[in-house]
Amino acid sequence: MSGSGGYAARLSEYKNKGVVGLTERFDSSRVLESKLDRLHKLLVSSKSVVVLTGAGISTSAGIPDFRGPKGIWTLEEKAKAEKKRAKRKKGSSSKADAKKQKTPAASDEPGSLVTVDTTDDSSTSPLPSTATATTIATTAATTPPPSDLFQVVPPTPTHMALAKLVQLNHIDYIITQNVDGLHLRSGVPRNKLSILHGDCFTEKCEKCGYEYFRGFDIGGVSFRKTGRTCEQPGCEGALRDTILDWEDELPEEDFGLAEDKCDEADLVLALGTSLRIIPAGQLPLRAKKFVVVNLQKTPYDDKAELVIAAKVDEVMNDLCSRLNVTL
Repeated sequence: MSGSGGYAARLSEYKNKGVVGLTERFDSSRVLESKLDRLHKLLVSSKSVVVLTGAGISTSAGIPDFRGPKGIWTLEEKAKAEKKRAKRKKGSSSKADAKKQKTPAASDEPGSLVTVDTTDDSSTSPLPSTATATTIATTAATTPPPSDLFQVVPPTPTHMALAKLVQLNHIDYIITQNVDGLHLRSGVPRNKLSILHGDCFTEKCEKCGYEYFRGFDIGGVSFRKTGRTCEQPGCEGALRDTILDWEDELPEEDFGLAEDKCDEADLVLALGTSLRIIPAGQLPLRAKKFVVVNLQKTPYDDKAELVIAAKVDEVMNDLCSRLNVTL
């Protein structure tokens, strides 16, 4: 299993995944043009700009989102509902057949028993907060990867646009809920990035906090040991995965920085996120103004300065063009 489906499969069972199956809406070309012009004006008039990203910025790389029409949680809920319907239908048919069936006259042997398989085949010590956001190494591991759970894919146009805008100081900071490693792969410096839910490609030393960004999915969830050790001089601490499970606490340093940056921001751009995961989804509310770019409605659309219903790649390409930024 690859992509975000591989990541989702290792999370523990969790019934309350929130609203799924959200329908997509699109602004008309005329409305979109007006909104893109306003977005550009908001950005250039803001001294401090922070971006919050969700799964929607990675879908053009072939990584599915979670709550959209074809999202992972959406399809999971559809499969469960279909299974329940099939079970009820089978149960009703069996009862009807039993009433019609006559008892054999000259035999004590039971008839063939039809069974329905109702088995669900779907599979599904925190780190110290001593690391600084800049201690990350993009090195190759000396041991082979445990599996190919999350394939390495190229960053999307949105990832590349954000990296360039950070480099040119149009954007001050990025906060991501994604675990796909594409912000780091696009060139965003670790000290300009808060990773709230972990990274499938990053393992972290439990002793000194040093991070290693790998070219393969680390595997694991909830800070399990990966079997490798830290290569920093005199350390040799055990490395652990960085992926949060449902009930795990957010990384203190990354989330603290995210809160601080949003408090200071004149503008937060919420890109490709339904803003339904708490507390990350409430971060834009801390800024003076925020803009939502998402195909589905969010709980905070009515509080946003601007809501753009369009594909994120299209919006970011247009914004870069207006800023005379070449990707």
